[in-house]
Amino acid sequence: MTIELINVSKTYRSRRIGKKQVLHDVNATFERGHSYGILGLNGAGKSTLLRIICGAERPTHGRVWRDVTISWRLGITSSFNSTLTGMENLRFVCQIYDADYEEVADFVQDFADIGNAIHEPVRTYSSGMRGRLAFGLSMAIRFQVYVIDEGLSAGDWTFQEKAQQEFENRREESDILMVSHAAGAMKGICDRGGVVHKGRLSLFDSLEEASEYYERISA
Repeated sequence: MTIELINVSKTYRSRRIGKKQVLHDVNATFERGHSYGILGLNGAGKSTLLRIICGAERPTHGRVWRDVTISWRLGITSSFNSTLTGMENLRFVCQIYDADYEEVADFVQDFADIGNAIHEPVRTYSSGMRGRLAFGLSMAIRFQVYVIDEGLSAGDWTFQEKAQQEFENRREESDILMVSHAAGAMKGICDRGGVVHKGRLSLFDSLEEASEYYERISA
């Protein structure tokens, strides 16, 4: 089972900057059984690549082939409806993914540990509480591939250690696809690597090789 990008390009248009091509003819295969860490400078197109892989955006040209279940981007909390409570947001997501609401709610309440705030509107949450809720919900629904944007930054150090342990528990059945501008965030999680540079993606057999290449082009 794989994720395959075939001649994927992405171009944005705006009145201010005109046409900007972010990804150029990307061809890549992400194999099951491996976790990938994708490095790139700010603005290199890492997040755009993830949005296309997840299906949140369509490529301007090319196509993406998937035969695995893929999470939304962990680390992104803006998809919650801020007028609904945390529990109401959980129910809505469960309907989309056909997940057992009671099971998901029990897991998230225990894992996110935000107390009675889960029954309050999300607009009243701090950014940390939103992050904990989003991460807990991501872990409550089983995916074959979990996608992470810029590392596990939700909550304090205690929560991040808890999140790290939960990922370790999932490694036998799930893979991870993570993007970051720093290789350190991926160590111990990713065994393969890649670099987005000037709109193109290069994949490597190890995170170390990717990190060495990234350092050379960033110097």
